[in-house]
Amino acid sequence: MAKTLASARQTQIRTMLKADKQVSIPELASRFSVSEMTIRRDLDKLARDGQVRRTHGGAMPAERMVFEFDFASRRQAHRLQKQAIAQEALKLIQPGQRLILDTGTTTLELAYALKDFQDITVITPSLAVASVLQFSPQIQTVLLGGIIQKGRPDLAGLVTEKNLEMFSADIAFQGADGIGLDGTLYTVDMRIVEVDRKIRQQAQRTFVLADSSKIGKTALMTNGLLHEIEAMITDDKISAQQKRTLEKEGAKIIVVKTQK
Repeated sequence: MAKTLASARQTQIRTMLKADKQVSIPELASRFSVSEMTIRRDLDKLARDGQVRRTHGGAMPAERMVFEFDFASRRQAHRLQKQAIAQEALKLIQPGQRLILDTGTTTLELAYALKDFQDITVITPSLAVASVLQFSPQIQTVLLGGIIQKGRPDLAGLVTEKNLEMFSADIAFQGADGIGLDGTLYTVDMRIVEVDRKIRQQAQRTFVLADSSKIGKTALMTNGLLHEIEAMITDDKISAQQKRTLEKEGAKIIVVKTQK
């Protein structure tokens, strides 16, 4: 119960920071009718997660809050599944490797899991991914150029595509807005289709990270087929029939167990 209350309070603190830009510990303690020590713990937790920046006597928004505003509701959807998928993807990564992390909330969860990883390079068109990794001293983060999409902390367009041609990666991790039962990959945004294709071209291996809710769904644009990539990592809510159908289409499916 206490953990639930703390989580709800921390969410409200983030909302306040978006509106007021800065808050003080006494102000927050009075608003939530808790001790200043409790508020300090809340702010310390939010700071560790990169959600706020501590100031003398309070807190102000971290840069990542600006980048993540659009991800808020999507990040919460199927969160446990996305985290389990990210942990499985983490097992594929070795020190010294070059990675491409695409846009999306599941690849963002992988970025969080990577924060303390040693000696890797991450190339990304995602402002949110870059902001998660920017303070990780052992990770070299390359943010691709491009046009910032309105309402999304992502970069796309010809500049992004051309910049990708400069790099070679060991592994690319991509998301998907939908995965047809024939193995077709879908995206809702026509502006990132070529970026997605280019990412796969520049990586030796590509893995799609997608929770099971995406399976059987379609979207505006197609951008590839599952049998063209190394494997898809998904959660254990995929049905046996869905898995068999996708495997008949030549897809390799890695299923991870979700913590209850």
